Amino acid sequence: MQGTDPAAVGQFLRELQERIMAAVEAADGKACKRDAWRKAPQEQLQGEGLTCILEGGELFERAGCGFSQVRGPKLPPSATQNRPELAGVAFEAMGVSLVFHPCNPFVPTVHMNVRMLAALPEGGEPVCWFGGGMDLTPYYGFEDDARHFHSTCRDALTPFGDDKYPRFKTWCDDYFYLRHRNEQRGVGGIFFDDFSELGFERSFEMLRAVGNAFLPAYLPIVERRRNAEYGQAQREFQLYRRGRYVEFNLVWDRGTHFGLQSGGRTESILLSMPPLASWSYQREPEPGSPEARLYSDFLVRREWL
Repeated sequence: MQGTDPAAVGQFLRELQERIMAAVEAADGKACKRDAWRKAPQEQLQGEGLTCILEGGELFERAGCGFSQVRGPKLPPSATQNRPELAGVAFEAMGVSLVFHPCNPFVPTVHMNVRMLAALPEGGEPVCWFGGGMDLTPYYGFEDDARHFHSTCRDALTPFGDDKYPRFKTWCDDYFYLRHRNEQRGVGGIFFDDFSELGFERSFEMLRAVGNAFLPAYLPIVERRRNAEYGQAQREFQLYRRGRYVEFNLVWDRGTHFGLQSGGRTESILLSMPPLASWSYQREPEPGSPEARLYSDFLVRREWL
């Protein structure tokens, strides 16, 4: 692809990770741990990264944000299911991925990822594409939170075409869906993958817009809900719903599969896991309760705007 500059992508991603974690530290009041790592030369995957994680804070029970930039001899199956012609080709991948699990059940969990993958065929030009997005997973639903999150996503994408938000919103609803439960993971957001249709520079610009929209999309919701009073019943429901999050990430998530299939760093791949979660058999919410309303009004596909 003409005009490719993976170094510029890597610089943006590192700066984005630092900006986001600085904002998290300021909101929580606790410093995160910064764990720089490098894959050994004899390992399947080469490269380095930085895992930033805050655990046991006043605001966040666990907030992890990882940057990685790795190279490998062969694209794993999860990366070539839409590009079979690139099976077996060497690759370079870089990205920032985060999941924040708040303490207060009225503050939603959030996920964001922005990434670039470059296939490196012998004797040919790199084939680059982008992916990413963000999505919101509430335990107790508030329509104004969902509208704010979606409107921020829409505004970030509008300069790149009026089709992008509705298209990526639908893509997000399709992707973050627990097929074995027949339910959405949350209220969605935006998601895109294998994206290069605007050319390298403009596609990269769109990736930057999505990454830069994360803090304005999420932090106002955090501030609105962080001091809400809750009790043991709300905490138990939060842990139960976190179990669904674990199920999706381990069973369906392509990013998790890519990391594990390519020989990535397990501790960093699984930073998205909540510190505590629970399961119970055929749990049904009380009719008319806020827990029941989560299922009927929020874990369904809706046009939030």
